[in-house]
Amino acid sequence: MTESPRTPQSPFRLSTVILPHRRWHEGARESWVRAEDLGFHTAYTYDHLSWRVPFRDGPWFGAVPTLTAAATATERLRLGTLVTSPNFRHPVTLAKELISLDDISCGRITLGIGAGGTGFDATALASAGQEPWTPRERADRFAEFVPLLDRLLTEDTVTYDGAFYSAGGAQNIPGCVQRPRLPFAVAATGPRGLKLAARHGQAWVTTGDPKLFESGTPEQSVQAIRGQIEKLTAACDAIGRDVAGLDKILLSGFTPDRARPLDSVDAFVDFAGVHRDLGFTEIVLHWPIPDTPFAADQKVFEAIATDALAQLG
Repeated sequence: MTESPRTPQSPFRLSTVILPHRRWHEGARESWVRAEDLGFHTAYTYDHLSWRVPFRDGPWFGAVPTLTAAATATERLRLGTLVTSPNFRHPVTLAKELISLDDISCGRITLGIGAGGTGFDATALASAGQEPWTPRERADRFAEFVPLLDRLLTEDTVTYDGAFYSAGGAQNIPGCVQRPRLPFAVAATGPRGLKLAARHGQAWVTTGDPKLFESGTPEQSVQAIRGQIEKLTAACDAIGRDVAGLDKILLSGFTPDRARPLDSVDAFVDFAGVHRDLGFTEIVLHWPIPDTPFAADQKVFEAIATDALAQLG
């Protein structure tokens, strides 16, 4: 297998995630263009077939077409998924779409990728009465999915016959604009996922510890995330990789203090400083959506985008 790329640790960065819940010509396009104007490093979107309440029964658009449109509407902004999963994706077809998207964007795509969960994505393609995959089954598929996708994005022709996926002479010429392939940002907290991040990732993604979401404290969250980074470090050490060469991304909005970072620029600087000191190189903020868990003052959000990094030093 072609050795995966290794990205040097980057300066601290601020990115956003724009949910695909609006029609492109009814406000969605303007958000992606505005994200570039505000200087965000990357604008990601969720890759789901649908999502939880309050979005579950409303408009929701596909990630790849949305990113394709965003690529044509922007010039400098990096773009990506946060995250794609095997729940409804196959490595062969996903690789073809990613190579095309990387080409259209002139090499601005990052693939956020994770094992997936038990929500709508896990049942939309299932037979009637079929139960969602267990955590172990999701981990088994993820462990096969990521290395195969790595090969598909770095080799001209791939033949593979695995337990869950196969490729019969799948051709992916000319490959990615980014060489040897576009970067993977692997979302993981368990031992198997962290091994995949260490071996195949250019970045690692976490949302914190979900067990602390409802009743934990910010201090408990920091301690839990510190433990995740220690486990990531051990996974890198086991294969002789320097963990400093792996970017570390925090998707905010899921820690116990989830609302506070968007209260003011100062509040965000405090939050970001704590997590930068843990080793994070990138924090991702949800683009504000009124009357949802991601509601925030748009003016404060934009002030954070333009002013916070300078205050962090």
